Amino acid sequence: MSVPNQPNKPPIGVDDDDAGIGVAVKSRQKTKKPAMYKVLLLNDDYTPMEFVIHVLEKYFDKQNDEAVRIMLHVHQKGVGMCGVYTYEVAETKVGQVMDMARQHQHPLQCTIEKDGDGDD
Repeated sequence: MSVPNQPNKPPIGVDDDDAGIGVAVKSRQKTKKPAMYKVLLLNDDYTPMEFVIHVLEKYFDKQNDEAVRIMLHVHQKGVGMCGVYTYEVAETKVGQVMDMARQHQHPLQCTIEKDGDGDD
């Protein structure tokens, strides 16, 4: 709707005096992705295979077939990767696994290792 007999005005915030003024833009540094860590299970000759499968299902959200595959890899190769997480999450998972193993009197060992596949 236009009002008759009013001069044409520039849009709000724009006038001839502002012709040399621009918008200030502050550049931001690109945030770095957090370092990632592998959670590893170590083989021993005493922890039952069923217990290892249960740990993988409970703390690493693995389906039974994948948990069995990882458990067999740990059994045959001596070490196996459960997942890759940020440092805090990896440390928490290691603590959970170690606590559960201790409660059930199993010598199962779990540790973390910095993941070398990142874009550092």
